[in-house]
Amino acid sequence: MSAGAGSVDRKGSLRAGIAVERWSIAWMAVEAAAALTAALQAGSVVLGAFGADSLIELAAALVLLRRLQAERRGQDAEGLERRAGRIVGALLLALAALVVAAAGRDLILRTQPGATALGLAIAAASTAIMPWIVATKRRVATAIGSRALRADAACGITCAYMAGTALAGLGLRAAFGWWWADPVAALGLVYFLVREGREAITGEHCCDTCRPGIACGCAPTCEPTCHCGCACCAV
Repeated sequence: MSAGAGSVDRKGSLRAGIAVERWSIAWMAVEAAAALTAALQAGSVVLGAFGADSLIELAAALVLLRRLQAERRGQDAEGLERRAGRIVGALLLALAALVVAAAGRDLILRTQPGATALGLAIAAASTAIMPWIVATKRRVATAIGSRALRADAACGITCAYMAGTALAGLGLRAAFGWWWADPVAALGLVYFLVREGREAITGEHCCDTCRPGIACGCAPTCEPTCHCGCACCAV
């Protein structure tokens, strides 16, 4: 492939990245507003965590949009990538601490969240929409070699998991009256929040030792959520 063709392909990938970040911003705004409203109505910890994570992803998408637009204008985007990672990582770790505190309180006090059709609807919609957003971001990240966009896609995987967890917790509460399902489901998110926060701050990723062009040698932490293009990590 000629240098000119490579330049055209990269410009097309940048346009696709900018478009998906705009879609992501719009969806995260709707998702955060609906989840937080439902959390307040129902007193649900897992919906509150889901809504807060949506706000964090909204902030991350705004920073990534700036990064992609900067490169399209021919500006240096590396500084934006590093700052975005540190900010988003710190927010994710703070969210993990909040989830532990709130879920622990609800388990001790045996708080029973109310039923919420809005919460169920937004969680179900997110489980359908997020996989497309994540797949598009991963494809663009690979095309332009952007660690920050890859981390943004990984956060999207966490968001999809959080939506599924919220849906399960709310569904169990509504179907069987299990008051503890909501805070336990919320605690199930903490591992993913801490992992994504640490990786965003340090710039490391579980598939850094297993990517195209490098001999396949998966790190022990390589997990099914790693989609790095190497045969031993492929799922």
